[in-house]
Amino acid sequence: MVWNEPGGGDNKDPWNNNRGNDGPPDLDEAFKKLQDKLNGLFGGGSGSGGSGSGEISGSLIVLIIGIIAIIWAAMGIYQVDEKDRAVVLRFGKYMDTLGPGLHWNPPLIDSKTIVNITEERQYPSRGLMLTEDENIVELPLTVQYNIADPKAFVLNVKNPELSLQQASDSALRHVVGSSKLDEVVSIGREQIGVDVQLRLQEYLDNYGTGIQVVKINIQEAKPPTEVKDAYDDVIKAREDQERLVNEAQAYANGIIPESRGKAQRIIEEANGYKAKVIVEAKGEATRFENLLAEYKKAPEVTRERLYLDAVQDVMSKSSKVLVDIEGGNNMMYLPLDKLSQQRSDFGGNAMSNASISDIADEVIKKLRREQTSSRGRETR
Repeated sequence: MVWNEPGGGDNKDPWNNNRGNDGPPDLDEAFKKLQDKLNGLFGGGSGSGGSGSGEISGSLIVLIIGIIAIIWAAMGIYQVDEKDRAVVLRFGKYMDTLGPGLHWNPPLIDSKTIVNITEERQYPSRGLMLTEDENIVELPLTVQYNIADPKAFVLNVKNPELSLQQASDSALRHVVGSSKLDEVVSIGREQIGVDVQLRLQEYLDNYGTGIQVVKINIQEAKPPTEVKDAYDDVIKAREDQERLVNEAQAYANGIIPESRGKAQRIIEEANGYKAKVIVEAKGEATRFENLLAEYKKAPEVTRERLYLDAVQDVMSKSSKVLVDIEGGNNMMYLPLDKLSQQRSDFGGNAMSNASISDIADEVIKKLRREQTSSRGRETR
């Protein structure tokens, strides 16, 4: 049964516990009680709240402050990996660069920037460039770099990687503009990479970017499409030139050792002939000295013997002999070769040098005897 049901009585009215039966409940009083409770919760209670409400409110405030402090302190804890470095700023001013490990910095006071210093990053670039000999070439490249100075990388330049891109394009165009097309496309590509790396590193150091260039990879350069056919002909001609040079070098490598061998053989033969002549000359000199000693002992005999040896040597090498007699008008001709051939035709053996010498000696003796007898007759 509801409280206002007829016959229910006054005891059913829920508002009758605190006041009389004057009328409806007082809403202002209810709102006032609610406000007092809220004031007591935050430490501003009325005089009717008592000391117990004040103690509860102070403890709650301390608890809230402690929780906020713990959260604030926990927000400042962070860990730096082995590959990273942390650049710490306090109120926007550089304070320190922290290495690997667990660190703490007060939040909202310090700010940190984590920089990876071991990662090798890459920046690709390509474009059309003008060479020294006024040719256009398309040259792609890749820049490999890492962060050498985290502080400079974070603080010195607003956008260091954008600066790297612009500096690499500038360095590449400067080096290519100082090189010829053949050097860029083929023979000098490696040196161009080295020059670009040195110039790019110089630019980055001047800017203070903290970036270290590891390597510049120059990829295959291509001429413009309009002149590609002509350039292919140039490449083919250069390959033919290299092939001919290699063939000539191979021929030189084969002929030069052979020529050196022949020259060495001629030198050895000359040295041998030299030694032979020297030995023969020394032998002749020794023989002459010995002959001179014998000549001093018996001049006439030695002179006669030398004459006979000379005649024998000459006659043994000649196939014809002409004999002239002093004081006579006749000259005797002895065809020794014919005599030797006739003897051979008749079945005899060929005449030896000794036989020819004997015949010559006999002829000479006979001629001398005839000359002696003729002189005797003239004397009478």
